[in-house]
Amino acid sequence: MSDNLHVNLNCKEPKLDVPTTHSKPNKRWRLAFATIYCARVLHSLLNEKKNGSKLPVAAPSFVVLNVKPDAFSSIDQTTLTEIVKEKNVDLLLEFGGVESVADALETDIKNGISGAVDDVALRQEAFGSNTYKRPPAKSLFHFVVEAFKDLTILILLFCATLSLGFGIKEHGLKEGWYDGGSIFVAVILVVSVSAVSNFRQNRQFEKLSKVSNNIKVDVFRNGRRQQISIFEIVVGDVVGLKIGDQVPADGLFLDGHSLQVDESSMTGESDHVEVNSSHNPFLFSGTKVADGYAQMLVTSVGMNTTWGQMMSTISRDTNEQTPLQARLNKLTSSIGKVGMAVAFLVLVVSLVRYFTGNTEDENGNREFIGSNIKAVDMVNSMVTIIAAAFTILDVAIPKGLLLAVTLILTYSMKRMMADQAMVRKLSACETMSSATTICTGKTGTLTLNQMKVTKIWLGQEPIEVSSSISTNLLNLIQQGVALNTTGSVYKASSGSSKFEFSGSPTEKAILSWAVLELDMDMEILKQNCTILHVEAFNSEKKRSGVSIRSKADNTIHVHWKGAAEMILAMCSRYYDASGSMKDMDDGERMIFEQIIQGMAASSLRCIAFAHTQIPGEEHEIGVGLQNLKEHSLTLIGLVGIKDPCRPGVRKAVEDCQCAGVNVKMITGDNVFTARAMATECGILRPDQDMTSEAVVEGEVFRNYTLEERLEKVDKIHVMARSSPFDKLLMVQCLKQKGHVVAVTGDGSNDAPALKEAHIGLSMGIQGTEVAKESSDIIILDDNFTSVATVLRWGRCVYDSIQKLIQLQLTMNVAALVINVVAAVSAREVPFTVLKLLWVNLILDTLCALTLATGQPTKDLMEEPPVRRTQPLITNIMWRNILGQALYQIAVVLTLQFSGESIFDVNEKVKDTLILNTSVLCQVFNQVNARKLEKKNVFEGMHKNKLFWGIIGITIILEVVVVEFLKKFADTERLSWKQWGACIGMAALSWPIGWVVKCIPVSDKPFLNYLNW
Repeated sequence: MSDNLHVNLNCKEPKLDVPTTHSKPNKRWRLAFATIYCARVLHSLLNEKKNGSKLPVAAPSFVVLNVKPDAFSSIDQTTLTEIVKEKNVDLLLEFGGVESVADALETDIKNGISGAVDDVALRQEAFGSNTYKRPPAKSLFHFVVEAFKDLTILILLFCATLSLGFGIKEHGLKEGWYDGGSIFVAVILVVSVSAVSNFRQNRQFEKLSKVSNNIKVDVFRNGRRQQISIFEIVVGDVVGLKIGDQVPADGLFLDGHSLQVDESSMTGESDHVEVNSSHNPFLFSGTKVADGYAQMLVTSVGMNTTWGQMMSTISRDTNEQTPLQARLNKLTSSIGKVGMAVAFLVLVVSLVRYFTGNTEDENGNREFIGSNIKAVDMVNSMVTIIAAAFTILDVAIPKGLLLAVTLILTYSMKRMMADQAMVRKLSACETMSSATTICTGKTGTLTLNQMKVTKIWLGQEPIEVSSSISTNLLNLIQQGVALNTTGSVYKASSGSSKFEFSGSPTEKAILSWAVLELDMDMEILKQNCTILHVEAFNSEKKRSGVSIRSKADNTIHVHWKGAAEMILAMCSRYYDASGSMKDMDDGERMIFEQIIQGMAASSLRCIAFAHTQIPGEEHEIGVGLQNLKEHSLTLIGLVGIKDPCRPGVRKAVEDCQCAGVNVKMITGDNVFTARAMATECGILRPDQDMTSEAVVEGEVFRNYTLEERLEKVDKIHVMARSSPFDKLLMVQCLKQKGHVVAVTGDGSNDAPALKEAHIGLSMGIQGTEVAKESSDIIILDDNFTSVATVLRWGRCVYDSIQKLIQLQLTMNVAALVINVVAAVSAREVPFTVLKLLWVNLILDTLCALTLATGQPTKDLMEEPPVRRTQPLITNIMWRNILGQALYQIAVVLTLQFSGESIFDVNEKVKDTLILNTSVLCQVFNQVNARKLEKKNVFEGMHKNKLFWGIIGITIILEVVVVEFLKKFADTERLSWKQWGACIGMAALSWPIGWVVKCIPVSDKPFLNYLNW
């Protein structure tokens, strides 16, 4: 029997998977469990034997129990945290160094972890996931409470409570609850709309926050470099870092060169920290790579990092107030002061009239009869008078304006996201409407970012076939490409001919050319050489260099790669096509410059390769080990990289120019490449060149005096060979000249310019995390067409808000005048609290939605940019507001004083006619508000189905209020004839609007003494 039952730990069927991370007591339980399991299997087999069942012949005659040894048993999270967080070099050395930590985490420092699903899951179970606990999101109840804190709402609730109490006491519960109860319901509706709107906005911000935090990170898994979400990083991962990257987790330095890290987010210190394998191999989550590149071993993720613990206590502030909202607050406050003065005046007049016996009740009797009046009746009358005064105050203040503007901004953010633009700061939406200049990069924004080597020059001859390159020259090219790069090459399997290239677009183009056309084997070249020192590429020097030691002969070589004219200036010799080295005199240098200019004129990016060997006597003094030799180099060759212009870019540039927005291209390419691409994109006219001052080099612009820069900056369309400092200088000059500047950027060094500009636009694909955090809007597809779309949406937002202000103020002005006239003339106020709340509800939500859902139109791009000093309410808007308000005042006051006799109806029907006409006037005026200046307000209206849907909902709700909520809304049912009269009076606002728009207005602000 013992022969038949054998525990085989390596066989797989059937198997028992036991959890792998347990303490010693748990291990004893596991052993006991395994013993019991084996006993049960033995018992089962014996029973089968007794029952006469035969075991299958082909099946193994033993039971398999797969008990895995403890994973990562030689190291735990506590040790990892102690090593990195405390920067404990002694503990790291005691453990055996970084390699021993990698072995304990079962990580191949060259190929990374396997990346299999079960391996990743096991690591997440053992060490946690790279996520952090977020503060709980604000609930709907929170926003309901905030809405109830509004003073006007509290006063209305107080009045409603008194009205409800006195109404029930006077008329009984069955009839007396209507007035107070209806105000309660209306207030609850207003509060609900406000709370739900703010709640949805908060949720929208939460979604945007998740998207913006979902950073893509380069990792090595199973020997392949790939991009994964930062949330999928696990302990043991090997992560690739480059300039501008955010360190995604805590970890240890594995390999790399010249790595400088900005730890200011953690320590507050602005000085960059050098990270290397010897003295400081510690990297912390949330810090930024300032220079160099490296590979790191992840040791802690999520809540086990200081960054994770810090971020779990931070919630994104969704109460950001844009400049426009601040101006609206000021406008509302100013109107509120006027409303308060009028309401106080009406209150005083009403109280005087009441106490002097000049007011009558519903039966025509005097309300105040001196000492004979009941206290209850007097208090009830006082509540009515106070409620009427607060009603006037309520209607005077357009309190729903901010809510409606929030609706417009939130909706626009959502639609912009669909148009490949993620808004990080709300203020950027409206600021784009005022943009006068857009400074854009070239690569990836105006071009497709699909680079390919199309021209090769060795010496002074173009090379068409790679087989014609001499052996020694081919070796130097392969060496310079393979060892002087931050990119990588991955081949799926030995039998496959398909390669995967990673790195920047330029690096990928060069690597692809070297591997596919020159048969370069990157791994063999790396194995044959030792890298001594690296100078990483940066946008200032526009070159990268490396010094290497050949293992075959122990010689030291320096390779440089970069912008062709920069590398050419460092060379004194060159290799010809046959591989022979020749001296470079001035004549030959000029020939090379002409070759470079010729390629650049064809919109090619010119890259040069240069090399030198360090003599043996210089080895001993360390030349090439720390500072790379930058002179007396030998030019290996030139390559031209083609990056085609994006389709649609020329049209987008033309649209911006028609809208009065200047487009300037700021690029690191040489002046000839930049000019050719700018002409192709429509930024430059073919007749504009260096002599017209439309094209300038960064260094030239930098050397201008301040006065010269301010004089020339408007004429400049292209800045070539620019550094990030030149871009910043350009932005500062444009701002000094009064321009509103939008800037695109993707590198870490672009951060100052992005912050300095009025609108910073970072690139979602090629942009570094530093650039994204410094920007206001992220262009998700890196396309200039999307930049033009953002401009269009910015104007649409501002236009929608102006339309809403015009619509709301028309109603507010009309209702305020009507109520004041009615109250002072001792008549009953036509707009009661309930009716005003209903009209406000229509304006605050439904009208806002009709205007918020408007799409950017071609007309918006035919207007000049909105001046930042331009008043929020323009003369054109004042003309439209006063025209429509005067008409509504005339209609309502006519109905108020003569409606009963005109229509031969009682007072309740007259009041219903007033309410119905007022609401329908707002509905018809929504159509007028679609165009602030154009007389044809119906143009394109049929395309906006949502507009018609909301108009339909408004009319249906009004029908319900008038026809079915008789007691609750204090209305009476109207006949078809009366409905027709209401619609006819409201429809007259269309021809009146047309006539009003014929009245000319001056450019001088109507209320320039108020900073609205």
